[in-house]
Amino acid sequence: MIDRKLRIGTRGSKMALMQANQVGCALQAAYPDLKIDITVIETSGDWKPEHGETSLSEADGGKGLFAKEIEQELLGKKIDIAVHSVKDMSSFLPAGLSMHHYLKRDTPCDALVSHVYTSFEDLPQGATIGSASVRRKAALLHKRPDLNIVNIRGNVTTRIKKMLAGSVDALILSASGLERIEQTSFIQHIFSIEEMLPACGQGTIGIEFRTEDTDICDLLAPIHDFETGLCLSAERAALRALNGSCRTPIGAYAVIEGGLMSLTVTVLRLDGTKLWTETATQKIDEDIKADQFGFKLGLKLKDMVEPDIISDPIRLSC
Repeated sequence: MIDRKLRIGTRGSKMALMQANQVGCALQAAYPDLKIDITVIETSGDWKPEHGETSLSEADGGKGLFAKEIEQELLGKKIDIAVHSVKDMSSFLPAGLSMHHYLKRDTPCDALVSHVYTSFEDLPQGATIGSASVRRKAALLHKRPDLNIVNIRGNVTTRIKKMLAGSVDALILSASGLERIEQTSFIQHIFSIEEMLPACGQGTIGIEFRTEDTDICDLLAPIHDFETGLCLSAERAALRALNGSCRTPIGAYAVIEGGLMSLTVTVLRLDGTKLWTETATQKIDEDIKADQFGFKLGLKLKDMVEPDIISDPIRLSC
């Protein structure tokens, strides 16, 4: 296996390419003779200027559009693995595909990015904040209902250019994403987990492969971070239990300390006027236990949340 070329599929953004190269470098460190080929695949979720600020269509797949064509190439055996930002992935993968290998998680937190204001508290009444995430919009409005939250599309560099051109006063972006592409100069505040619960899987690079390819699964084992994997199993199970869609503001974050996993899940109204949250702690040492733990907590929260907030389960979470 290690004498062959491994084909990695990825989107073409600077961040996606850096993530694919990070996986490639980790694999080459584990297998010095392994040859890596990175294939760039354009996806339905990739932003183009003619799209304006229109949100991704949930009916067409929502954030799953960031992976759709890559997964098609994977199923068609044009590539061997796919590298993704886990926060952009559906909880329910297409039949025949699996994702349970992850690099060690980077910071999961959200960041306030601005060239004008130096802190969240410094934002004036009615300040315009750009975000394409319903979770971030709802969380911001829960804290500051006076803010004007507008949709903004494009990769991180594009969004920052829009901000500098005056489209918005500030942005909310993934801190780890900004760090990966060395765009940290405009970070004015990194929200703590308590201030803003991150998206499921945020800060994590995941590797998708064909379930039947057990040799690929074995190949990926040395670069998999076990603790990150346990946390992601719990977070993704909770999201699955909630039938969360791209139109549902849900945060999920698990951490392991002293052998105990603490998982917190939050659901908000779109307008931020109400928030439901649950936290549970349990000793977790294997994926199946993490999955069961997360699913149970998700179901508990689902019983508390207003029914119209939880989407049709056909519309997969992202």
